Amino acid sequence: MIDLKSAPTLESLSPQLDRFFELAKSKVESIDKEYDDAKGSPVFTVDGKYTTRGWTEWTEGFRYGISILHFDATGDETSLKSGRDRTVANMASHVSHIGVHDHGFNNLSTYGNLRRLMIEGRIPENEWEKNFYELAIKVSGAVQAARWTERQGGGFIHSFNGPHSLFVDTIRSCRILMQAHLLGHSLMGEGDKSISLLERALQHIESTAKYSVFYGEGRDIWDVAGRTTHEAIFNTKDGAYRCPNSQQGYTGFTTWTRGQGWAAVGFPEELELLATMPDEAFEPFGGKAKWEALMLRAATAIADNFIENTPTDGISYWDQGGPNMHKLGDYLNQPADPFNEHEPVDSTASAITAQGLFRLARYLRSKGENDKANRYEQAGLVTAQALFREPYLSTDSNHQGLLLHSIYHHPNGWDNRPDPSKAPYGESSMWGDYHAMELAVYLQRLINGGPYLTFFK
Repeated sequence: MIDLKSAPTLESLSPQLDRFFELAKSKVESIDKEYDDAKGSPVFTVDGKYTTRGWTEWTEGFRYGISILHFDATGDETSLKSGRDRTVANMASHVSHIGVHDHGFNNLSTYGNLRRLMIEGRIPENEWEKNFYELAIKVSGAVQAARWTERQGGGFIHSFNGPHSLFVDTIRSCRILMQAHLLGHSLMGEGDKSISLLERALQHIESTAKYSVFYGEGRDIWDVAGRTTHEAIFNTKDGAYRCPNSQQGYTGFTTWTRGQGWAAVGFPEELELLATMPDEAFEPFGGKAKWEALMLRAATAIADNFIENTPTDGISYWDQGGPNMHKLGDYLNQPADPFNEHEPVDSTASAITAQGLFRLARYLRSKGENDKANRYEQAGLVTAQALFREPYLSTDSNHQGLLLHSIYHHPNGWDNRPDPSKAPYGESSMWGDYHAMELAVYLQRLINGGPYLTFFK
């Protein structure tokens, strides 16, 4: 269990963040100089150098987003140019990509961040450039919303596995639908039917809360409150839910921690958005209170589960039910060990989850629930302190990653093993580096009193 009593102050993290941003500069420059773009999007490192792994092109936006966020944190114009130029040159295919559920990853990390910086006055106002970013977001939101499966009582954005498949990851793609809706856009269907992007986002969020998150209500014998399943399977003939499943976790009946992380941040982000929207926008869909209650229930269940089932330093192993976890001994009452022989750590799960903990804490504090807010904030602080220092912070100038001990697909054996006698360790990933950067910018703004970081504007 995370040792909440060891939580540092927020302000004490400032030197760690400064060091992180300093290291990021050389990492960005190394990748820009050395990576062969002809290979496709960089995904993860092997022996410290970024390489690709064909599955889908879901990480390219993270690469450019890191550069954009580095400018956000430091004002480094070279980083901005790297991210902006490559967004313009290379991201169009991701805007119109009909084959993936990753639009919120790729396009908000790039077009979304650039638009936000312009609105904040961090980059010069340019009407045509802003229109360009907004058009990309509108199209991306509509394309993502068109990837739709009807289920009994609702629907969801289906994963690249096919129309039967709901991935827990996709809750973060709901952000692109929401932002496109705020820009006044909708999906146009057959017969010029206008389909609400807000409604589709809400239905997907409901499907995720209902079928990807567990609440300890006896759904199956592994129904532990706050655990998540990577994939929920549906019968596409009648729309019935069939079973939990997993692609990157151990089984559908264990908790793949990165998947849990996507939900841990996805629900609080949407709660923050709902708080800014008028009540009447939700009247056709059952009222705002319905959706706030649904999202808050899921967010708090997940956050509690993370705190109770993660080692004392807030760093996750790749799956709470990994088959060799028992060989680690009393692992929940000690810091995680990324160099162990049995099961890999996945620091990226913690980087993603930590942001969700901070956002949930802030939301609850706005509702006057200070005790709960303090609990989640303390867990986020413990986790952030571990992430932004060794052995998770990558300080080797020859290593292109920022956040070490990332796991991509352990069941498939895709992750590099520097020492075959140990579990995979020592490597980085684009999603891990991006979410560490996003977390660092989020915290820097809290410390410095800057504009609160949201995906929506």
